[in-house]
Amino acid sequence: MKNYIKRHSAFVCFLLIVLGGSNTKVWAQKLEKAAFYKAMASDNIEEINQELATFTDAGTDTKTGYDGALLMKKASLVGKPKDKLSFFKAGRIKLETALLAEPGNTDLHFLRLVIQEKAPKIVHYRADIEKDKTLIIKNFKGLQPVVQQAIVDYSKTSKVLHTEDLKAAE
Repeated sequence: MKNYIKRHSAFVCFLLIVLGGSNTKVWAQKLEKAAFYKAMASDNIEEINQELATFTDAGTDTKTGYDGALLMKKASLVGKPKDKLSFFKAGRIKLETALLAEPGNTDLHFLRLVIQEKAPKIVHYRADIEKDKTLIIKNFKGLQPVVQQAIVDYSKTSKVLHTEDLKAAE
């Protein structure tokens, strides 16, 4: 009977740790997104490098997409053309791979829209602007508040995605 109670108690403790850990992960993920969008909006290469460091051990396709977007943002801030192209290509592969794995992920479509709009014409990365814009507007209401805020902030300066588009979606 004592062994049963010990095993049962150990199992309950294990469940509490696992469930408590998953809540912590959800909370940390929200914080990560806020920090991520802050880094994406900045032109500070150190801030981008710090955020890139948080994705080093990331395993999910979504995080790979975020990592890719940061690499492409970093490409716009480095000095050497060779480095610009290298970061951009690596980031593009990661972001597009993540989009293939999660084609309905509106966050990733927003990131691609941001990159496409700001990418130099020479890199030929503009083919999905309208598709991404349409998807973002359609799914805007269902996004997390931190992502909605990032989209609203971006729409204030975007030539493609306008605040009025988002209001019309509501």
